[in-house]
Amino acid sequence: MIHEGNGDVTARVSDGTWSRDGYRRTIDDVDLPPAVRTFASRYDRVLGGRDAFLWKWIHNLFDEFTLSSVADDARSDVYELKTLLTMYVTVLDDLAEVSDERATFDVGRRIPFRARTGADRATRSDDDSGTARSDVEHDVLDFLADLWSEIETSIEDAPRYAEFVDVFEYDLRQTCNAMEYSRLLNHNVSMANRTEAERYDAYNMTVFPYACLDLMYSPSFDRAEFGVLRSLLCEIQQMARIGNWITTWERELAEGDVSSGVVVCALRRGVVSSEELDDPDDRTVECLIDRIESNGIESEFIREWEIRNRTVRKRAAEIRSVDGEAVVDGIRTVMNHHLASEGSK
Repeated sequence: MIHEGNGDVTARVSDGTWSRDGYRRTIDDVDLPPAVRTFASRYDRVLGGRDAFLWKWIHNLFDEFTLSSVADDARSDVYELKTLLTMYVTVLDDLAEVSDERATFDVGRRIPFRARTGADRATRSDDDSGTARSDVEHDVLDFLADLWSEIETSIEDAPRYAEFVDVFEYDLRQTCNAMEYSRLLNHNVSMANRTEAERYDAYNMTVFPYACLDLMYSPSFDRAEFGVLRSLLCEIQQMARIGNWITTWERELAEGDVSSGVVVCALRRGVVSSEELDDPDDRTVECLIDRIESNGIESEFIREWEIRNRTVRKRAAEIRSVDGEAVVDGIRTVMNHHLASEGSK
C-alpha cells in the first residue's frame, strides 16, 4: 500500500519530486487479490475500456478510505469486496455514459435487486435476465451477473449483513440512478445545471454503498450514530465527486460525456455552448478544454473542496464509534491521489 500524509502526493507531483509517470509506476506495482485479478482479466476480454490502473488505484486507496470500525481481520476482505463493487459500478457507468448501451445498462442495473427467497435469489424469467432479448450485450450481462454473484456470496456472510443490507441496496439504487441522470443529461444538454449535478451525480461515487459494506464488518459500530455518519458522508461524497470531476472531465469531454460539474458550470456561464458539445472533433475538444481552463473553473472547484473540507472536519467529533478525523483525512488522501493520477483513470 502507498501511504501518503495530507498534501504529500499533491506536493510531490507539483514540485517535480514525484512525476506523474513515477506515480503511475507506483500504482502499477500494486498487487490485486486473486478474485479481482480474475475479474479484471475477464473485463479486459469482454469490455476492455478501462486500464488495470483504475482497479489498482482504487484498491490501494481503500486502506486510507475505509471506516476505522471495520474489524482488523476483515479489512483485506472488505478492500477486495469494494474493489469488485467498483468494477461493477464502473461497467454500468460506462454502459450508461460512454457506449450508450441503454438496453444492456437497464438489464445490468437490475441484477443486484432480483427477487429473493430467504437469503437466496429466486430463479428469474428470461425477460428479467435479458436472455431472450436481442438488443443487449449478453457477454457483458454474463460478466456482470457473475461479478455480482461473487460480491453477494461474500457479503451474505458478513456479521452485520442482515442489519444493513436494506440500506446497502437502497444506496446502490441511488448510484444507478446517478448513472441514469448522467445518461439523461448527455442526451438533453440544455437541462444541465450545477444544482442537479451536485445533488444527483454525487451518488455515482459509491460512497454510501462502500460505507454500508464497512458497517457489515464493523462489530463495534453504534447504530445510534448511523444518522450522524450518513450526514458526514453526504459532505464526503460531494468532496469525492469534486475530486473526480476535476481529474476526468477532459477525457470525458473527448468521449462525448458532458455530465461533469466542470463542463456543466462552463455551459451555464456561457463559456461553452451546447452546440459546440454536440459531437465535437478533436480540434474542437482541445479548444473547449483551453477555454474552460482559462476561465478558472477547475480552480473554483478546488476552492470549494477546501471549504467543504474545513466544514466537515469541524463535525468529525460528532461521532464516536468511528474515527471521524480519519474519515476526513482519508478523503483528503483520495483528493491528493485524484490529482496525482490525472490523465490515468
